[in-house]
Parts: sequence; structure tokens; C-alpha cells
Amino acid sequence: MSLLSSILYDMVYHSAPLILAVLGGLFAHKANVLNIGLEGMMLMGAFSSTLFVFLTGSLWVGILLSVLVTLILGLIFSFFGITMKSNFIITGFGINIFVLALSSFILKYMQMANINVSSIVDVTGLKINIPVIKEIPLLGSLLSGHTVITYLSFILIAVTSIVMYSTKFGVYVRVVGENEEAAKSVGINSTTVKYAAVLIGAALCAFAGANLAVERMALFTNNMTAGRGFIAIAAIYCGQARPLKSSIYAIIFGLAKSLAINLALFAGPISGLFEMVPYLMIVIVLFIVSAVETRHNTIRGFKLE
Repeated sequence: MSLLSSILYDMVYHSAPLILAVLGGLFAHKANVLNIGLEGMMLMGAFSSTLFVFLTGSLWVGILLSVLVTLILGLIFSFFGITMKSNFIITGFGINIFVLALSSFILKYMQMANINVSSIVDVTGLKINIPVIKEIPLLGSLLSGHTVITYLSFILIAVTSIVMYSTKFGVYVRVVGENEEAAKSVGINSTTVKYAAVLIGAALCAFAGANLAVERMALFTNNMTAGRGFIAIAAIYCGQARPLKSSIYAIIFGLAKSLAINLALFAGPISGLFEMVPYLMIVIVLFIVSAVETRHNTIRGFKLE
């Protein structure tokens, strides 16, 4: 595989879990719920999916149970943040710390440094090679040889856009987020809508974690999400909580991660420095977006005056 083909393939590879987390976080964001717990929910998806695959010996049973467990985590976040009116940021960080501690404890209890399910999951066999397309240079790297959840993540960009802007539920979510009192006045149960928004995010984060750990590596190591949940929040902010635009920022991070990995192969002793490239990219993108928005608001303010 040529360097460019490898970069394109890895871009899709690293974008998929981020896109799922972004799309999940979008629903909560639109409902005016700041879900800082995306990181913990994704880590729970990665940990529980690998653990259940290890215990049951079944890939899809493990992923299904992982979704159920992560939904419970979403319910806990919703109960404290929405019903009990606790601070979303503190609640989200609590979720993140809890999952990290829980996974560390269970690994130590099982006397395992990581959970390896390569004997159960054939990572290569999970990749779907599309006839004809796989033979096309560059395009084959983009469209062929990926897993089911990877393809699902990109399909869900369009599905999320349709749900958010063309369905009654999407209208309810946006109305609750923009003016909760007005929503209540027309009979919309804002609490139910917010719960549903958070739970959709939890389910998608579970799939993101499963893609990251089981589908791609057949391995779980503690804290393997490495801040991807926070990057998803940054992508949502940069993309103004629009499904396509926010997903593009997720893909930009995927590209940065891909470049870091592939270019590090030629960097020799300084290859470790390339690990900071994706995170530096997000900081730069956030700075540029904030600067552009500030300038736009300033110019608009002058026009109004």
C-alpha cells in the first residue's frame, strides 16, 4: 500500500469512533445538555464490549451488552444532571473518572494488564472488501476494507441530519434546547426529550468504543480512548452542532492522527513527537474557529449600531 493510500485508509479508520461520539454528543448539545461524559461513555463502550466478548465468546452479544451497560451509564448521568439539576460539567467528569477507575479495578481483579480477544475476534475477517472498488487506487483505500461500525458511522451522518431537521423528535430536541419554557408551554416533556438525547449519545458512544477496541484491535488497554470524547466536544463546538460540519472536523482529527502515524514511520528517533500532532491540530482549529467567530460577531455588532 502506498503512503497516500495508507494515509487515506487510516484517516477513515481513526475518524469513525470520533464521528459516532460527535453525532451522539450533538443530540445532547441540541437539547442544551453539555455531555462532558462522552469520554467516559466511549471508554465504557470499549471496556465493556471487550470484556463481554471475552466472557461470552461472541462478538455481537458482547457489543449488544456493551450498549446496554453504556445506556445505564447514560441514565446515571441524566438522573444527576437533568433530574437532580447537578452541574453537567462536574457530573460528566464524575462519569469519566468512575469508568476509568472501574476498568482499572476490574483489570487488576482479573490480574490482567489488558483484555485480549484476538482468539475470538478475527479483525481481518471483519473488514468488508467491496468488489471492483477495492481495486481502484486511492478510492479503494477510502471506501473498501473497513468494518461494519465504520461504515455505519458515516451513514449515520446523513441519518442524524434527517432526524434532527426532518422529524418531530428532532424539532422537539431543538425547541427544548433553544427555549425550554416555550417547549413546556406547548406540552413537550423537556425532561423526557433530554433523557432521550443523552441516551442516544450513550448508545453511539458504546458503538464508538466497540469499534475502537474490539473491531479494530481485539484488545482493550486502560484509558485507550485517550481524550477522544473531549475532541468530539471540540468538533461539535467547531461545527456549530451541525451533523455534517461537526463530522468534517472529526475527519480532520482523523487525518491528523493518520498523518502522525504514517509520517512517524520515517522520523526515526523523533517519531514520538508526532503523537502530539492530532491534539495540536485540535487546539489550532479551535483557536481559528474562535477567532473567526469573534471577528464575525464584532463586525455584525458594528453593523447593528
